[in-house]
Amino acid sequence: MPHKHSALPFWIQAGIAGAFRSAITLPLTAGLAHSQSVARALGAGFAGLPFNKRHIRRAHQNLEIAFPENSREQNQALAVAAYEHLAQLGIELAFTPRLINHDGWSQHVTLGPVTEGFRRMLSGGPCVLVTGHCGNWELLGYTISMVGFPMQAVYRPLDLKPLDDWVRDSRQRRGLTLVSKFGAIKALPEGMKRGIPAGLVADQNGGDYGVFAPFFGRLTSTYKSIGILAMQFNANILCGMARRLAPGEQPPRGHVMSAQLGGMRYSLELTDTFGPQDWESQPDRLYYITARYRRALEMMIRSAPGQYLWMHRIWRSRPVHERKDKEFPALLRGKLEGLPWMTQAELNGIIRRSDLDRELIRSGADHGFRV
Repeated sequence: MPHKHSALPFWIQAGIAGAFRSAITLPLTAGLAHSQSVARALGAGFAGLPFNKRHIRRAHQNLEIAFPENSREQNQALAVAAYEHLAQLGIELAFTPRLINHDGWSQHVTLGPVTEGFRRMLSGGPCVLVTGHCGNWELLGYTISMVGFPMQAVYRPLDLKPLDDWVRDSRQRRGLTLVSKFGAIKALPEGMKRGIPAGLVADQNGGDYGVFAPFFGRLTSTYKSIGILAMQFNANILCGMARRLAPGEQPPRGHVMSAQLGGMRYSLELTDTFGPQDWESQPDRLYYITARYRRALEMMIRSAPGQYLWMHRIWRSRPVHERKDKEFPALLRGKLEGLPWMTQAELNGIIRRSDLDRELIRSGADHGFRV
């Protein structure tokens, strides 16, 4: 289904787009350090506004599920940090095209050791690159394409067509091809056939009929498309993130790349790489692939919990056995038990959480827990 742009007259859309493009020149004029400081303050202020109560409450509920060992104060700080991070991203996106370009990228990006992930990309075989709404996902794709790996990245088109055209043009001039999520099923395989890696932000909710894989000890719905694409092309899957470094922090050893963009300091890290040799012997290949990259996403988030968008509806959809008030399915239990990294304690925790969710749905009190 193609995306429908705004029905506003084109001249109104063009005016709004022009005003937006003019507005993002303000941080460029003020400078990066000052703009980042202002953005953090605005993000923290926005988190506490009355009309944002629903979203900040959702962030709290998500954090209580993900980090039950944290105090309320710790999770409150992480919820506010998520808004500060989101505001900073807006500033950083304004600066990135000026700093990461064909002439100047080598002044800001440092190549680290060539890890297994880079070797797989250099081999020329099909690759699927997976990240989440953690760190700077725009910088990750932007930098990889700039250093010589053309990429096709799935995105949601903007409603204002002039603004969407500008975003697509500015990214594609630097080797990053944007693929609409509404046509990705057809477009991604065509690019993969030409040897262009596919990049996806893969932590969105996959709906009631997605693959339900563990995520912070709770089943969450995940899209099937990544696993199907990987199996179709026998592709290697690389899971990674661009993590903002704290002042004075050094990138970890074995990092793939580091980015120094004035006051922006990032470590571009891989959390997992795997391929057909890992899933070909699995009884349910699709489930294995989906559960493994979900596990990699959790690892990314745990490394920088203040850089994740906790206000998302992460666990909105529930598996059919919970919705129909059925016992935990033996088939799903068998799939979980078959995951090489699954421990008995983790499995027991997932089943207990699912039983709790089933009880909440039955009692009609689940509205505060699906988040």
